[in-house]
Amino acid sequence: MTQGRATAIGFSAVLLWALLALFTIGSAPVPPFLLNAICFAIGGGLGLVRVLASGEGAVLRRVPWYVYLFGTIGLFGYHALYFTAFRIAPSAETGLIAYLWPLFIVLLSGLLPGERLRAGHILGALIAFAGAALIVLGRDGGQANVTGLLLAFGCAITWAVYSVASRAFGQVPTAAVAVYCLATALLSAIAHLAIEQTVWPATATGWLSVLALGLGPVGLAFFTWDIGMKKGDIQLLGVASYAAPLLSTLALVIAGIAPPSLTLLVSAVLITGGAALAARSRPARPGAKRGQA
Repeated sequence: MTQGRATAIGFSAVLLWALLALFTIGSAPVPPFLLNAICFAIGGGLGLVRVLASGEGAVLRRVPWYVYLFGTIGLFGYHALYFTAFRIAPSAETGLIAYLWPLFIVLLSGLLPGERLRAGHILGALIAFAGAALIVLGRDGGQANVTGLLLAFGCAITWAVYSVASRAFGQVPTAAVAVYCLATALLSAIAHLAIEQTVWPATATGWLSVLALGLGPVGLAFFTWDIGMKKGDIQLLGVASYAAPLLSTLALVIAGIAPPSLTLLVSAVLITGGAALAARSRPARPGAKRGQA
């Protein structure tokens, strides 16, 4: 697999995450940890079925336990911190800090063997972040507080470290993500029973939204992201991830849930420009060995 193809596959996760808000709204009034448990069970279960059906089940037994622990902490830790941050401080500032993870991915990628962080990567990430900030800060929200902001920061660090560290586990098959998802579903179910009241979807649209979440944004997306992080252009993917809040808002506009605005246009220009700058910062002649799986 070439680096370009792996990058494109990784970016498909960003496209799927753009539908997260739309389907989450449709899944109301299901509480977050119950929704997490159901969706990760769907995504992980289907992933496991595919692995077993393809005869690759044996590879899962060869994956070290600490890799499964790492993946579970990454997926469950991110979502637990994210949900808790917004329970405590449902503010635009909380969302903005939580969405620092693409910038952290770009910065942390410079620590990886064979990767070189260039000024264009950092500048592109900052420009794209400005575009995302316009959208996030324009949302209505409650009051921010220090605890909520710290949890949001921890959420961003958790996902960035998980994503970048995935490169260090490049020899671990992406099939292992199915186990990460199932373990996350189990922990989410435990958290739900401990702190939430059980509320199921009230309509067929609600159940379809839950199914769509499990198949896409909280399912397939984590498998394609794993491929992108392990074999793709990690700096470019980090910057391009800022397209998620833009595309998410566009999806809400198309669905008639949110109104169009000039902010969307300005954000689109900034995010696209930042991604383009990061793309131009790649080496002119990438090594053939690095571009191959």
